[in-house]
Amino acid sequence: MLVNGEAVGDDKMIISGVSEIQNGRESTITFLGNSKYKKYLSSTKASAVIVDEPSLLNDKSGIIHKNPQLAIAKILEEFSQNNNINIGISKKAYVSPSATIGKNISIGHFSVIEDEAVIGDNTVIGSNTTISNNTSIGNNCSISSNIHIYNNCKIGNNCIIHSGTVIGSDGFGFVTENGTHHKIPQNGNVIIGDNVEIGSNCALDRGTIGDTIIEDQCKLDNHVHLAHNVRLGRGCILTAAVTIAGSVKVGEYCTFAGHVGVAPHVEIGSHSTLAAKTGVTKSLTGGKVYAGMPAREIREQHKRDAVYSEVLKIRKQLEHLEK
Repeated sequence: MLVNGEAVGDDKMIISGVSEIQNGRESTITFLGNSKYKKYLSSTKASAVIVDEPSLLNDKSGIIHKNPQLAIAKILEEFSQNNNINIGISKKAYVSPSATIGKNISIGHFSVIEDEAVIGDNTVIGSNTTISNNTSIGNNCSISSNIHIYNNCKIGNNCIIHSGTVIGSDGFGFVTENGTHHKIPQNGNVIIGDNVEIGSNCALDRGTIGDTIIEDQCKLDNHVHLAHNVRLGRGCILTAAVTIAGSVKVGEYCTFAGHVGVAPHVEIGSHSTLAAKTGVTKSLTGGKVYAGMPAREIREQHKRDAVYSEVLKIRKQLEHLEK
């Protein structure tokens, strides 16, 4: 079985797609991954449901799986529209004679593959995308349209990069003398590991001297900015609009919620979780949940928030007494 779960009910049922549990359709499969949606189990029109407990099916057909969200992810992949891709190089694309092109690749209209670039097997490159000199892209990658990957960058296998992203542009480096800002050359590279996904409209700056490094299994949402010489450890998840300043080192399996900002030259320990709009100004030990500006353990932040609320109440009471 695709998802390695236990099938219950009509084993001859034909499933033609996936639908939301609250908007279920006949001949589709859905899932219950959040208890908030349990109320839709009895009314959904989906023909089958993936759940983690047999009692939840209540005589409906479905699949019992310890992780319904993982199961539905595998099923969505099976129904993915990206499976039907034309293999080949568009006549309207430019590929340098010195570039190395793998087997079974696709390069879309008006894309440019510059000198000494390397494109691995089974990789898809959309339209209007530029892969600059000496950049290498591994096997089984999906590089969408309207992307620029600058020179000398290295991208591993099984990576996904969405439209509008720029990788390897100059880091923001200047030195000021007598009122003049002098640009610091950015001579490092960007190195991206395997199984990395980068959302749309992200900016990953190249290093100044060393490299900007994104290790295996990292997942970046849309509008993420990584400045020069940032290093993300394995398995980090960065959600929308996260901004990390230069020379920050992030440990393994850290999770950053939306609009997190990190000041330059700090270290964030492995298994850290940063709540939305957290501002990191000093290094964090890791293994904890942080919140606030500046970042502190979330329990401490909640205490401070509670005190602030109480102070506001007291202020209103004083104003009332003064009147």
